[in-house]
Amino acid sequence: MNHVTKLIEEKKAKLVVIASNVDPIELVVWLPTLCRKMDIPYCFVSGKAKLGALVHQKNAAVVALTEVRKEDEGDLSNLASAFRTNFNENVKLRREIGGFKRGAKS
Repeated sequence: MNHVTKLIEEKKAKLVVIASNVDPIELVVWLPTLCRKMDIPYCFVSGKAKLGALVHQKNAAVVALTEVRKEDEGDLSNLASAFRTNFNENVKLRREIGGFKRGAKS
């Protein structure tokens, strides 16, 4: 977590993937806000086991992609633009965090 946070703050991360079933949730609840602030695309996946398979571990809470092979850069840019639209710039998602609607003042 500390390493991913450092990569986000230094803007070295190109894409951040967060698991949705992290326990306790306080470990990752602030990452979307940090990613929005630093303009780094992020997304959620359904389980820690899927992220763990990506990094050859049993499970992982967060993964930050910093570099990819030359032939995969096009795919990364397509994913980054899609995730930026669906998560970073989605105002409706920000207002309905946790299933509760927040008022205009918050």
